[in-house]
Amino acid sequence: MATFSFKSVGVTQIDVQTNTLNATKTPVGILTPLKLSTTDGLFVMSYSLVEQINDNLKNLLLTNWGERLELYDFGANLRPLLSELATDQDFGTQAIQRISAAVSKWMPYIELDDFIVNTINTGNKNLAIKDITITYDVPSLNVQKKSLNVRLYAL
Repeated sequence: MATFSFKSVGVTQIDVQTNTLNATKTPVGILTPLKLSTTDGLFVMSYSLVEQINDNLKNLLLTNWGERLELYDFGANLRPLLSELATDQDFGTQAIQRISAAVSKWMPYIELDDFIVNTINTGNKNLAIKDITITYDVPSLNVQKKSLNVRLYAL
């Protein structure tokens, strides 16, 4: 009568297939604003390139020059433009130029399609609020007509 120990069996083919199917996804990056994760890791992470590109583009649009350490000209620098309280036509023209320049420098894999600016009237002449909606494509990932909406405030 032969006796065997289960310790010497090793890993079976079924175990390999099961572990492969149950493998966790690799995160692409950290989503902003930072939030503590309740499932895995310290912060909430993005698991798709499209989601991370959208978050990075949002950060590029909301960042002004001088806010990023050692990268003085990172960002679209829209808040100073908004605080000048320029007319809607001037704001739209200058904003699209700044956004286009920032995207071509920092995120050249994005192709900008549409640009819409909406002014929100608050009744307070010292408060300017603009909603900017941008539609873009990422040809290398076959992503088309992805849109992003950001809101800018200036006192």
